Amino acid sequence: MKYRVWAPAARLVEVEVDGDRHPLEAHAGGWWQGEAPAGRAYGFRLDGGPALPDPRSARQPDGPDGLSAHVDHAAFAWSDAPWHGRPLAGAVVYELHVGTFTPAGTFAGAEERLDHLVELGVDFVELMPVCPFPGRHGWGYDGVSLWAVHEPYGGPEGLKRFVDAAHRRGLGVILDVVHNHLGPSGNYLPAFGPYFTDRHHTPWGAAVNLDAPGSDEVRDYLVGSALAWLGDYRIDGLRLDAVHALADDRAVHFLEELSTAVDTLAAAVGRPLFLIGESDLNDPRLTSPRQAGGLGLTAQWSDDLHHALHAALTGESQGYYADFARAPLAAVAKVLTRGWFHDGSWSSFRERHHGRPFPAAYGARLLGYTQTHDQIGNRAVGDRLSPAQLALGAALVLTSPFTPMLFMGEEWGASTPWQYFTDHTDPDLAEAVRQGRRREFTEHGWSAQEIPDPQAPGTVLASTLDWSEPRQPDHTQLLSWYRTLIRLRRAEPALTDPDLAAVRVEFDEEERWLTVHRGDLRITVNLGDKPYEPPAGTQLARYGEVTGTRVGPGACVVSRVTAGSR
Repeated sequence: MKYRVWAPAARLVEVEVDGDRHPLEAHAGGWWQGEAPAGRAYGFRLDGGPALPDPRSARQPDGPDGLSAHVDHAAFAWSDAPWHGRPLAGAVVYELHVGTFTPAGTFAGAEERLDHLVELGVDFVELMPVCPFPGRHGWGYDGVSLWAVHEPYGGPEGLKRFVDAAHRRGLGVILDVVHNHLGPSGNYLPAFGPYFTDRHHTPWGAAVNLDAPGSDEVRDYLVGSALAWLGDYRIDGLRLDAVHALADDRAVHFLEELSTAVDTLAAAVGRPLFLIGESDLNDPRLTSPRQAGGLGLTAQWSDDLHHALHAALTGESQGYYADFARAPLAAVAKVLTRGWFHDGSWSSFRERHHGRPFPAAYGARLLGYTQTHDQIGNRAVGDRLSPAQLALGAALVLTSPFTPMLFMGEEWGASTPWQYFTDHTDPDLAEAVRQGRRREFTEHGWSAQEIPDPQAPGTVLASTLDWSEPRQPDHTQLLSWYRTLIRLRRAEPALTDPDLAAVRVEFDEEERWLTVHRGDLRITVNLGDKPYEPPAGTQLARYGEVTGTRVGPGACVVSRVTAGSR
């Protein structure tokens, strides 16, 4: 079997297979390669040092600190032949965390709940990161071994079975990947080569090397990882974490290189493949075509819609909610008609102007949501919106010109929080994370006792969905409302029209009602404490107390209106 590894500074490289060492030959560009038996476990020794896992390992059976194992991707028997993919535009996305989506915390456990998602009506399942990380439980954003799959979830075979099962049901799969940093534990890349650089610094320390000497191979490493998910695992799209932290001064930005490679693969496999970026820059160049000077991503998360809705639904005004909370319904109206709230406007949170205008014709390039793992889990106690708040938010998100996204459990108003949890095996690192989390929130008025311990088993247990809830009366009404809105979105072409300029919004900041016009449909939500009576129309869907045309407090209604009643 051929072994190959990039280690440009090494003088001697050996592959250790089942305890036996085999020398590799030096080749151009810092690569080493040679033949050796396949074996059960292997690693690379650099200059006589300890055996380290393969940077391109497809499997880490003993976790990120263990040796690597081979995976024969061609051996998996796929049964998803009818699946030819689907584009992201017009779809509804459902974000989930494998470890807390079900009590099993595995791909197999999540597979057992796929029929729930089919009945809900979503089109794509977005998995939070699945690369190996220390311990069993974690969010996944401190993963390493960017070509491998977290073994406690089910490893490579488990992920393939999940994707296969989703495709058989007509569900696409999106995978959240992290290219901007690696976890603090189990990261052996610096021993092999210049994977990181001090030329730039990020919140996690030295930046991934995208533009310094040696960056050609680092970029190839990341692009290769992305293509492996899309090819070997038949993933349909990737969500790229915090792309604003990808520091790159080269003329061809890494994201442009990546999007080019993904488009080339899509043409080769004959199905749509796409990239979704997470960015707080409010820069439309991220999703603009490469031919027009953009980076060519398909879509991006839009936190501005979340912030506007959250401020309107909760009244919170701290931190980055401050600008949105001054006139929250006006903020919602601006985002629904212009894509971003900060489109060159002053941001008091940043103490500077922020963003630039978004092209009105492409609303579907923005993912819209009322909740995400970030916006729940980064709160002190991981608390969710109430069912009443979710009902109003869903009415606006699922009828918006954006690509809607839900976070697991919101469709029935899950009572379980979603908290920050880790399972670091290094006791010093575990304590540092614990104290850091407490310090972050005690500085804002919380007591240390109120902050869940990230390392405590009870924290991940509390964050696991309770699947008895969707059958309980207190939750079935909201679940029915989400299903109704998604069916309505699929049935009414006006609701998937991505043209922001075609959206018209009326609101009253004092009375706290808001009406969105989409074609001949009207979506009215009443956030106030008095009934509101919009013009008459044929009701298509409603939630809460609606009597005649009177929409009660906390209620919402979708109506079809004639030209004379507008």
